[in-house]
Formats: sequence, structure tokens, C-alpha cells
Amino acid sequence: MSSKNNNKLNVPEAREAMDKFKMEAASEVGVNLKEGYNGDLTSREAGSVGGQMVKKMIESYEKNL
Repeated sequence: MSSKNNNKLNVPEAREAMDKFKMEAASEVGVNLKEGYNGDLTSREAGSVGGQMVKKMIESYEKNL
């Protein structure tokens, strides 16, 4: 089994911004992410980071309506 990241961004230039956004969201929910591989996270930790990211994206969208 490969640990290669198969996630594709529609705009490859956005990778750095998305990584920064992910780190900020993780910090807000108290999850310690490190640069690179984070396969040791629990499902709960990974889900809370993703959920926080979605929450912030929705808030941003609603603010700009």
C-alpha cells in the first residue's frame, strides 16, 4: 500500500495556501499537525480538522453574499 497523496487541487498553485489553511484549522481545534505525513492522526482528529475547514469556508462564503 502506497502513502502517496492522490488529492488533486484544481489550481495547483493553491497548494501552499491550502496547507496553511489546514494548519490554522488544526490549531483552532487543538490537533497538532506536522508538515508532511500525518497518518498517525485518529479519525476523530482528522475529521475535526476537515470539519473546521468546511465550517470556515461556509462562514467566508456567507459573509461575502
